[in-house]
Amino acid sequence: MNGKKGQGSMPTYKVKVEKNLWATMRDGVRLSADIYRPDSDCKFPVLVLRTPYNKMGELPLTETEFFPPRGYVVVLQDTRGRFGSEGEFYPLIYEGQDGYDTIEWAAELPWSNGIVGTVGQSYLGLVQYAVASTRPPHLKAQCPVSGPVTLYADFIYHTGGALELGWILPYFIFMAFNTAERKALGADFLSRLKDFVIITPKTIIPGLKDFWYHHLPVMDWGRLLGEASPFFEDFLKHPTQGPYWWFSELGRQYQNTNTPMLHVGSWYDSFQYDTLTQFCGIQQHAMTPETRSSQKLLMGPWAHLLPYSVPTTRGTGDIDFGPESRIELHEIQVRWFDYWLKGIKNGIMEEPPIRIFVMGNNVWRDEYEWPLARTQYTPYYFRSKGKANSDKGDGILSPEPPADEPADHYIYDPYQPVPTLGGNTLGIAMGVFDQRPVESMPNVLVYTSPPLEKDLEVTGPIRVELFASSSAPDTDFTAKLVDVRPDGYGQNIADGIIRARYRNSLTYPSLLRPGEIYEFTIDLWATSHVFKTGHRIRVDISSSNFPRFDRNPNTGNRINTDRELRSAEQRIFHDSKYPSHILLPVIPG
Repeated sequence: MNGKKGQGSMPTYKVKVEKNLWATMRDGVRLSADIYRPDSDCKFPVLVLRTPYNKMGELPLTETEFFPPRGYVVVLQDTRGRFGSEGEFYPLIYEGQDGYDTIEWAAELPWSNGIVGTVGQSYLGLVQYAVASTRPPHLKAQCPVSGPVTLYADFIYHTGGALELGWILPYFIFMAFNTAERKALGADFLSRLKDFVIITPKTIIPGLKDFWYHHLPVMDWGRLLGEASPFFEDFLKHPTQGPYWWFSELGRQYQNTNTPMLHVGSWYDSFQYDTLTQFCGIQQHAMTPETRSSQKLLMGPWAHLLPYSVPTTRGTGDIDFGPESRIELHEIQVRWFDYWLKGIKNGIMEEPPIRIFVMGNNVWRDEYEWPLARTQYTPYYFRSKGKANSDKGDGILSPEPPADEPADHYIYDPYQPVPTLGGNTLGIAMGVFDQRPVESMPNVLVYTSPPLEKDLEVTGPIRVELFASSSAPDTDFTAKLVDVRPDGYGQNIADGIIRARYRNSLTYPSLLRPGEIYEFTIDLWATSHVFKTGHRIRVDISSSNFPRFDRNPNTGNRINTDRELRSAEQRIFHDSKYPSHILLPVIPG
């Protein structure tokens, strides 16, 4: 599945384009599509791409160039309420039924042989997951690339309950431009939207000007966007997982899924969690054994590459993952679709179901299950003499459990949050960055191992078990896994956050009793990374990662409504009774 084990269909045909064809949905709304097809009298399989980003935009999808010469009809459609299509846009709510109707419409096109697949990245991946459980009769295979699973976690809110502020604000402001134009909200409104953002060439998600990230209350954004993004205020009014979000819970539909899927994601992707969750969920719970055995997973070392790109770059952020990381995803996808849509026995289904990129060693490796059956979950404990503040402190990360040790403490002042430096995000700098600038801050606790005497591979899900107290009724705790190179560079590997009120449940929040010790589980998602000999393993603990996540105001008030912020004193315990640690998925060498 690496693009070297067999060749897909070769370019044979010239391409002909049919513009602005209408597909009528079951409720009468018409969606506009462009057709890219082989210039031939024959009939071909169809690949459907459904986008909210303008099928006629300045940033064309490369699928329209790659697949038609190789004997595929490509349908590129504006989703409901976007650009050339009719209706009102509300993220995800219509995508299942509209996807079903579009696929069945595409199967009847005069150039179609009635066999349909879907492809696309990001929101174009989300719409594929959304349609899968509706089971269109003509849908035979899919390839969602870094597509979200649900609107709540992880999309608007993180899996730990914090608001994904860093990317959703510029993203929905960007999305609001088209809606504002469609609703004729006026030049002043459009100008006001543009005042918020920094728009640069070749980026689909503009950056938000720093001042606007600090604006309080966050709820104001719903009112500021108003009719141009009416759902955004709904999102902010529902900070807790519950009935409002259930329509978007695609994980509830695994048992209704019967489509072979090639799931593509990456370790620094903002939707890494979603790709792994969907692959595992469908593989375990799909309708039939045949569907469960027809799921494949490809995980690379990239970030969420937009716009509409495939992961062909050599890395993300500061790092170069080497020549092995450079792949042509379309070459892999065409083998997938050749097998399922053309019936070509190219051997792809005889290959192992999982292919992952192991960072550090910078190589691809085939696997047969996720998480890996041979994993040895190994705790590394936080140790100190009570002064683990910053990388100049006395924090130690050790496989030996602590005895009686004093707690570490720091002040979390949301007016002076720890700044985001890369990670699994969007809208702000993504991927790998040197963490030393934030590790020098006194409100960051740093626990570092001695230099490793041999390579240590960490592949799989990661979590931190943290015993902590706060002077506040609600607060946040963050954790970050870092690879410290011999020259001191701190490479961020994985990170996570937990909003204290959601420590037990995202549906049933519970405030803290100030000063009481609680156990918090911080999900750092997953990785595949080798800490090399001479490197050190490090864990950073703090209470903010801004602006990726919104700042917890420490008040315990309703989320997104505070105008004022308060400081909180945080204590992190690591002793025989409260052994705070990170649990690493170690792969035996």
